[in-house]
Amino acid sequence: MKNILLGISLLMSCFISAQNNTSYWQQHVDYTMEVDMNVNNYQYTGTQELVYTNNSPDTLNRVFYHLYFNAFQPGSEMDVRSRTIADPDPRVGSRISSLTPAQQGYLKVSSLTKNGKNLKYEEVGTVLEVELDSPILPGEKTTFKMEFKGQVPEQIRRSGRNSEEGVALSMTQWYPKLAEYDFEGWHADPYIGREFHGVWGDFDVKISLDKSYIIGGTGYLQNPQEIGYGYEKEGTKVNRKKGDKLTWHFVAPQVHDFAWAADPEYIHDKRTAADGTVLHFLYKNKPEIAENWKNLQPKTEELLLFFNEHIGPYPWDQYTVIQGGDGGMEYAMATLITGERKFGSLVGVTAHELAHAWFQHLMATNEAKHEWMDEGFTSYISSVAMNEVMEEGKENPQTGSYRGYIQLANSGVEEPQSTHADRYSLNGAYGRSAYSKGAVFLSQLGYIIGEENLKNTIKRYYDEWKFKHPTPNDFIRIAEKVSGAELDWYLMDWTQTTKSIDYAVTNLNDAPGGATVVLERKGGIAMPIDLKVEYNDGTVENIYIPLQMMRWEKPAQAEQNRRIADDWAWTNPTYDLSLTRPKADVSRIVIDEKELMADVNRQDNIYQKDTDSSN
Repeated sequence: MKNILLGISLLMSCFISAQNNTSYWQQHVDYTMEVDMNVNNYQYTGTQELVYTNNSPDTLNRVFYHLYFNAFQPGSEMDVRSRTIADPDPRVGSRISSLTPAQQGYLKVSSLTKNGKNLKYEEVGTVLEVELDSPILPGEKTTFKMEFKGQVPEQIRRSGRNSEEGVALSMTQWYPKLAEYDFEGWHADPYIGREFHGVWGDFDVKISLDKSYIIGGTGYLQNPQEIGYGYEKEGTKVNRKKGDKLTWHFVAPQVHDFAWAADPEYIHDKRTAADGTVLHFLYKNKPEIAENWKNLQPKTEELLLFFNEHIGPYPWDQYTVIQGGDGGMEYAMATLITGERKFGSLVGVTAHELAHAWFQHLMATNEAKHEWMDEGFTSYISSVAMNEVMEEGKENPQTGSYRGYIQLANSGVEEPQSTHADRYSLNGAYGRSAYSKGAVFLSQLGYIIGEENLKNTIKRYYDEWKFKHPTPNDFIRIAEKVSGAELDWYLMDWTQTTKSIDYAVTNLNDAPGGATVVLERKGGIAMPIDLKVEYNDGTVENIYIPLQMMRWEKPAQAEQNRRIADDWAWTNPTYDLSLTRPKADVSRIVIDEKELMADVNRQDNIYQKDTDSSN
């Protein structure tokens, strides 16, 4: 295993410096599970031993587990929410309400003990509420043992059986999963359709199912000689006969989830990347998709190496791309994606989900509360990667994200990014906020502090927060340390309000000794300003107007000749900028020519001489 993982488990049990006015801590959990799957009725039974380390300073009197498959039952919170929201996800709609008992999903706990003693528990939808017989003290380890049974639902959202592309089993969020407890308390959110939050730990999982099925997913296979189909040692022959079962044994170190998929028709390809990471690809044996999936493999290596360079080294020894699910979704050491796509789309969804291996499965934000961090950061870096790997030639790879955000900002339905992911009024507003506005947050930060500072911020964020649960404040503090700028205003105004950015060049007047440019801040968010002044003789003047509350000035680009003007205080709606040449010499003035500032109305960002009626 790569050196970056050495000692991580010990580190996570220690108290280390951190973010929230207290010493940082995080809980730790080790899972040992065995599951037996019946592929005829899609029901399974399982056992789980869970060793929980309470690294918090708190005494815990109860715990919670997630039972995600219970969402796929008529009348569940996911069902009701989908049928009552104005713009339901078309993959869900009213489908859950019409599931028969044989089509539904469920996850039920048959028994639960703590250190050998039976516990009282209650199943409340997708959450198991557990009262402890005795408290778990700070620093204490506790062993829970559980028996459970489940039924895999028809494929509707992420998990399920018999997807539209014919994948038999997409087994994600399939086991009773201990809820996260952190400095904010328990995060026992019901499963309504958004994403996840989990406790860091080690997984040891054995999966028994029909011998004709091939499995891919989280973790390192421990018994490849028994399995075959690309996992076996060279020269090994495996006799497969339908009805017999094989037990697949996986171990996954330092992850916060475990997912797998299985199908009897999977093709399994492997490719070893230049950094040593073994890339696995599992896809249906369909001639019409084979070429795209073969061509995807070198592109996945290029993407991996790009993220290694621009974020930080991928720490595990393998990554698996699996056809399954209902679109694209990231899991520990793996992703499930739909596979019947055009090649560009196949690479694009792989780029996005692979980037999540960093922005969620290494820097593991709470996706229910800060979904814009993992989705937005992933959208940003995967767009940059696609621009290089696919040679797209875009001057600004984030143009689509800016367009999506500006449409949201002007729509009248925007809600603050601090809104809980489940509680957005519209799915569409959630999507634009998480993906588009989240990506713009990073891109625009590059405008505010400079591209080189942004690159270094991302790398230092990786260095300081891998294998942890960072918050928005943790990220912006890294950006402040790297750049030297004060940035709390940006985090607050951009993520906790729906205020927008809108600047204008409102006038150009003659004045003694030159001319005066009148600028106006129309929007509620103040920004530093990059201004370009072009003169009739072809000369150009670049002017930087610092934002006073940043207490800092952005470094000039190496090739840039610029003048730094006086600070602009956010309280002042207008700003007078003096030029040394008269109005008649000025041909054009433009705010933020590269359009890296998310101005919601760019039409008034430009003064053009030939449109000035006073000339």
